[in-house]
Amino acid sequence: MPAAYIYSAARTPFGRFSGGLAAVRPDDLAAAAMSAVLAKTPALERAEISEVVWGNANGAGEDNRNVGRMAALLAGLPTSLPATTVNRLCGSSLDAAMIGSRSIETRDSRIVLVGGTESMSRAPWVLPKPDRAFPAEDLTAVSTTLGWRLVNKQMPTEWTVSLGEANELLADRLAISRDRQDEFAVRSHERATAAWESGFYDRLVTPVAGSALRTDEGVRPDAGVESLARLRPAFRPTGTITAGNASPLNDGAAALLLGDEQAARAICTSPLARIAGRGMHALDPQDFGLAPIRAAGIALARAGIGWSDVGAIELNEAFAVQSLACVDAWGVDPEIVNSKGGAIAIGHPLGASGARLIGTLCARLQESGERWGVAAICIGVGQGLAIVLENQA
Repeated sequence: MPAAYIYSAARTPFGRFSGGLAAVRPDDLAAAAMSAVLAKTPALERAEISEVVWGNANGAGEDNRNVGRMAALLAGLPTSLPATTVNRLCGSSLDAAMIGSRSIETRDSRIVLVGGTESMSRAPWVLPKPDRAFPAEDLTAVSTTLGWRLVNKQMPTEWTVSLGEANELLADRLAISRDRQDEFAVRSHERATAAWESGFYDRLVTPVAGSALRTDEGVRPDAGVESLARLRPAFRPTGTITAGNASPLNDGAAALLLGDEQAARAICTSPLARIAGRGMHALDPQDFGLAPIRAAGIALARAGIGWSDVGAIELNEAFAVQSLACVDAWGVDPEIVNSKGGAIAIGHPLGASGARLIGTLCARLQESGERWGVAAICIGVGQGLAIVLENQA
């Protein structure tokens, strides 16, 4: 089978909830990311692209269910270009990259545009349809921004706890303290600040038309353990998880251009990295934070390498506690994990985060010269995904 390669990566800045990108629709965010990644390969004829595979966790509002197709049209891509939208919640755009790479490896496609988008600011409220017409009682509007909604009563209650409570349970089980979580969060902000100041993200991040936002809005250069320690627990009165040691709500989009080896002639550039292994894992819904542990192990085995070979890891920081749990279980050097900051600082627009991880990982491997890298993400309702990249520099 032909191998699948990553040829370019781009993303928008990630905006805060109700912040600098709140006025931008999710389909426009997606179109901006698509245009940005294709601008890096100007020689590529758009008709050479086989398909678009796009991630999105909401779909209930302006995402318009198949936001991949909508965004491709808004980006001016040919109407003959097929597009689909993938929803694996937080892992949607990483899943899109995995699907696109499989399509290339099976020769169904030659060049695939993948990525994801999310506007958590613009996620709508929804009303359930009543069981009968003209009910006399009130109906409650439910936010689609994050987490469970309109829960099926047949679901066991231990499965449907909030994402925060699930991670409080994890902190209890593994005895991961509030202090350790806050220290991890501060490091995320420090590393993201340093990466922006060094110009690392200038090569990856493209502004969105109509927005003045140029950098990730949630990065706090002044974050410190003392200031985070003053924050109140968000999910339990005496809990360990706060707004400071968990990822925030965000808006943004990220894109990747994938192709086989022969695609280099059409794209007129060399690939950044080879997709060498993929892994997925599922477990009890409330244990979702642990799912990347096994997913990454599967991906490494399929790539034919071990953790001792890996020089760079991009792990989505949904919560500091679950990130620490994964790093502890892998037994890796924490210094190689999220060296340019993570989602606690940068942000976590659900459908876009997986593609952000891969784009950042490619850039880190290019910068350091390390051969192997891993990108991994936990997913609500008990899933995890991981991908192994081999540097092509």
